[in-house]
Amino acid sequence: MNIIKALIFVGLLAGGYIFFQTTQPGDLTAFVASANVEPPIDAETETIEAVAEVAAESEEEFELAPIDQLYLNDLVANGQRDVAFEFAFEMGDELTEADFTAIQGVGANIGEGRRFSRFPRADLNGPGEWATHFPAREGGANSTQCIGCHNAPLANGAGGIALNVVLDPAHTGDPSQYLERNTTPLFALAIPQRLAEEMSLDLYLQREAGRMQACTQGSATTVLITKGVTFGTLEFTRTSEAPCSVAINTAGLSGVDDDLVVKPFGWKGNEATLRSFTRGAAHNEMGLQGVEMVGDADGDFDGVTNELSVGDLTALTIYMAALERPTSLIELADIGQVTLAADDRTAIMAGQEHFVTVGCNSCHTQEMVLNDPTFREPSQTPGFYDVAFPDGSYPADRGLRPDVVMSFDMLSDPPNNQVTLASGEAYHLGAVKSDASGRGVVNWYTDLKRHDMGPDLADPSAPLGIGAEMFMTRSLASVGSTGPWLHDGRATTLNEAILLHGGEGAQSRDAYAALPTENQEELIAFLENLVIHSTEEEEH
Repeated sequence: MNIIKALIFVGLLAGGYIFFQTTQPGDLTAFVASANVEPPIDAETETIEAVAEVAAESEEEFELAPIDQLYLNDLVANGQRDVAFEFAFEMGDELTEADFTAIQGVGANIGEGRRFSRFPRADLNGPGEWATHFPAREGGANSTQCIGCHNAPLANGAGGIALNVVLDPAHTGDPSQYLERNTTPLFALAIPQRLAEEMSLDLYLQREAGRMQACTQGSATTVLITKGVTFGTLEFTRTSEAPCSVAINTAGLSGVDDDLVVKPFGWKGNEATLRSFTRGAAHNEMGLQGVEMVGDADGDFDGVTNELSVGDLTALTIYMAALERPTSLIELADIGQVTLAADDRTAIMAGQEHFVTVGCNSCHTQEMVLNDPTFREPSQTPGFYDVAFPDGSYPADRGLRPDVVMSFDMLSDPPNNQVTLASGEAYHLGAVKSDASGRGVVNWYTDLKRHDMGPDLADPSAPLGIGAEMFMTRSLASVGSTGPWLHDGRATTLNEAILLHGGEGAQSRDAYAALPTENQEELIAFLENLVIHSTEEEEH
């Protein structure tokens, strides 16, 4: 992290957390007083330059320490939402880049005297070994850094084939049953969660309308549609009149669970929130167990407890949610960030038309609208917050309170990729675009729905209770920067990835295969145009 990028690293190790703050001249005295901590320097020295100098001189003395959720709460409760957001974002940056050590609890007691394993070890079932960890281990641990796996083509990106994760959720010990997963990028993950929240809320309301209709008419059938995506049908039958009771038949649902919670994370679409996905990944891939996952216990028997605080997971969630959105070569060329030849632009635009013509957009929905482009942690939408943490404790008892919410505006607050055009005009390349009504307009290229991808792409088993052939539509945002492709990285080219589609994707695959070679190349050019771009990397 660059020590001066509008944030000044004040460096207070007060209350058990690293502490830094956005300041303006004259703000430091009030800030230190409000935080109820000792100032790191003479509070009369209140200039950005002075604070930066002290921070720079002391940089080597700072160590990563647990983030206190109560501190974040205090900032929000005292009207310093922006300060809380900036602090959480920067600490999330530090956590994703940190190279954790055994002292901090990275790794796990695999057995055989080892802390890490690239392969599941259900055979190691002695006291404290791999197969006895809680929550039950699916794989790993296999990395000491988040960016150890999320690093292509840059930090927070995807992962090459050598970084595939191998999982054995059922503890079969049988390599033929292992699941293999390719690493996906971490950019702008507020987008899929907020889309899923709004879609789920729509589905809840449609379910309730169907229930009310059945109460008055005896029965009803509701076709569930949200943001242009159809999730099948619900059938309602009234079973009693006073009071009204209604039985709901969910057999007609498509691509979503019976609870109607659209789950945007995981190749199977099995995690609703960025927070839950992150704490699971930290446990399985890094052996870092959050307090909210195991309490004060040592679930991976590595001799360390309290490996990730509630505040740590909040910071990680906020950071990944607020990272810059993926973009396109067309957009970058339009604002002078890259040079794009006229022939290349023509090919990309033609490829976008072919993308629609062959039906790719029937699942990879090009554009959706967010009515409320505000990300909140914890979420306020039922199904997207923990009623209880996995360890059985209540979030509010650990400081994660529904009435004190971390939040940011997706249209303006993401810190990265704020560029100045040749005209001198500011352009926020990292933020979500808006329409005339102030709604968010996102190009995430997915319907957030599970689909049958056919037997050739199916997993060897279905330990999660989701069909072996069922996968959530992979977002194509950044797809031009994040090969290899498909859930296990088997496709080394985008052409190959398309041709491997089966099941519900077979019709579009066949239409693509029937295109003249020139048109296929144009469609691929359109996909390769969907990229990750980071001005932060350029500064480094």
